[in-house]
Amino acid sequence: MTTGLSKRSRTREAILAGARKLMSRGQAVTVAAAAAEEGVSRATAYRYFSDPQVLANEAGLAVAVLPYEEVVAGHQGARKKTIAVALYIFDLSVENEAAFRQFLARNLDAWLVQGPGDRRGARRVEMFKNALQTAKLSPDKRTRLVNGLTAASGSEAMIALYDIAKADPVAARKSILDVAEALLDKFEVFE
Repeated sequence: MTTGLSKRSRTREAILAGARKLMSRGQAVTVAAAAAEEGVSRATAYRYFSDPQVLANEAGLAVAVLPYEEVVAGHQGARKKTIAVALYIFDLSVENEAAFRQFLARNLDAWLVQGPGDRRGARRVEMFKNALQTAKLSPDKRTRLVNGLTAASGSEAMIALYDIAKADPVAARKSILDVAEALLDKFEVFE
């Protein structure tokens, strides 16, 4: 299991790991079966995933996500690590565009039926928190910075840049870098 994750994230990752095991054996993915694979209670699992299709979609995407340590390998300091995470998350979305769009669509469909809930992973949030561990920020500023970086990366940013701004892939990636640098400048993360 990935280090540095909160208990909530570790539980979510365990359920996803259970779903991946089911998928690797060619078995149907259900919330209860995925939870049982990893010793997570059924009730707990349903607090994280109520739609087995959303679980299967996210589990399939999780296979492609590198561990934080690999994403920031070779980068020193909070600023460079944070930029590495922002660009990695964006690049991952671009490389798996169809899957991320489908995943987002399933989550939006589930929201229409079930209302707001915890249906999305938070890998990038955890990665940004890890990257910013050494930055000298108040808790409020750290939270605001992580929130801004989260909004400015990933599939949502890709969709906004491609579909709304009509940016080409090179310009879109430059925009991700520009926004990450601007946020780090605003919060005075220069190390």
